[in-house]
Amino acid sequence: MMPRALRRLVHLMLFCPLSKGLQSRLPAIKVKYLLLAWLGILIASWILYMQYASYSELCRGHVCQMIICDHYRRGIISGSSCKALCDQRSLTLQRCMSTSSTHQVYIGLWKERPVVIKCSIEDPVKIDGAPDSVLRQEMSLFDKPTRGTSMDEFKEMLHSFLKANLGEQPSLSTLVDRVITLADINQDGKVSLAEAKSIWALLQINEFLLMVALQEKEHTPKLLGFCGDLYVTERVGHSSLYRLEVPHYLQALVPEALSSSLNHWLAPAWPRRARITIGLLEFVEEVFHGSYGSFLICDANPHHVGYNAKYDCKMANLRSVASEAVVRGFLKGRRCETNADCTYGRDCTATCDRLVKQCNTEVVQPNLAKVCVLLQDFLLFGAPSDLRGDLEKQLRTCVTLSGLASQMEVHHSLVLNNLKTLLWKKISNTQYS
Repeated sequence: MMPRALRRLVHLMLFCPLSKGLQSRLPAIKVKYLLLAWLGILIASWILYMQYASYSELCRGHVCQMIICDHYRRGIISGSSCKALCDQRSLTLQRCMSTSSTHQVYIGLWKERPVVIKCSIEDPVKIDGAPDSVLRQEMSLFDKPTRGTSMDEFKEMLHSFLKANLGEQPSLSTLVDRVITLADINQDGKVSLAEAKSIWALLQINEFLLMVALQEKEHTPKLLGFCGDLYVTERVGHSSLYRLEVPHYLQALVPEALSSSLNHWLAPAWPRRARITIGLLEFVEEVFHGSYGSFLICDANPHHVGYNAKYDCKMANLRSVASEAVVRGFLKGRRCETNADCTYGRDCTATCDRLVKQCNTEVVQPNLAKVCVLLQDFLLFGAPSDLRGDLEKQLRTCVTLSGLASQMEVHHSLVLNNLKTLLWKKISNTQYS
């Protein structure tokens, strides 16, 4: 049992840290220590509470798994990961990485292999609270195609959908065949209604559509499986350019200069950062006039760019990448007062024609310029002294690039290749190449 004197001291520290009685009984130095301890306990308790509140709000993987497995057992959906998730339990959700309550992201294991599991879910604010309300909301995801749809009709559905989302491309038929092959999980040459409903629901997710379209690209995470609108990808070892991410509720307390300095200290050696950068520049090339059209990065965020153990760049999050056709469709005829009204996503911004009060359809800042803004912080610190001057010059040129069609073709490619060449010359024939 705690001695009476110690209990009284704890009581005074917790409830009367500044009382005159305590100050008169203890030296001033001890009062300061007790006050600091009390403040430490208070701050730690607040951080733990915010962590718990944030986790309970953002992390709803159990709900996602319940919905998916319910639909699977009722024969509504299918997929290559369904048995592992719902029957064998060899696919498990472990660590929550979600930043949105409607888009669940978990680190998991599939047959002891680290994977990333992603699933969309209805906003909890919009449901009525009944036990089956979430299930009712999710049913609408799997209402197409309907029973009786022929294979030819389904292919036509896919072609029309891909044309609307990627634009008129000569290779759309190839992409339709790729989607059909992906949907046919038992490889019997046929697509069942459950398989068709699942792949259709998945294609409504922008990231999944891009992963299918960019499947053969080196810097896109590999798709490993799916079940309904839940999909599994390879895990990217480092899911951000920077290792330290300050939680939103602490950002007001932690100076930006401090978090930046810590990230610089924790960052890989410069030659490894150069290797990651070369991969990121290659990704920009891959999405610029690719096989299925051009794609725009509409949120150039360091937390969307990752890399693996070999320091090869891998895009950890493709949700902010949109096809040029979709962005143009969004901007066409859109009413505006300022350029800010002509913004798709976070930073795919076009100009506003103030005479007719409508948005133009050409995005002002191209992908490369946005990436170079990131690289000014990621690449310049710790750069070799004999390279730093040229690197700063190249990056300054890069960030001023315009997205206007007259500049895009030649100038864009020239700046990109100059940057890659400059970096590659420095790290070639070394252990980092």
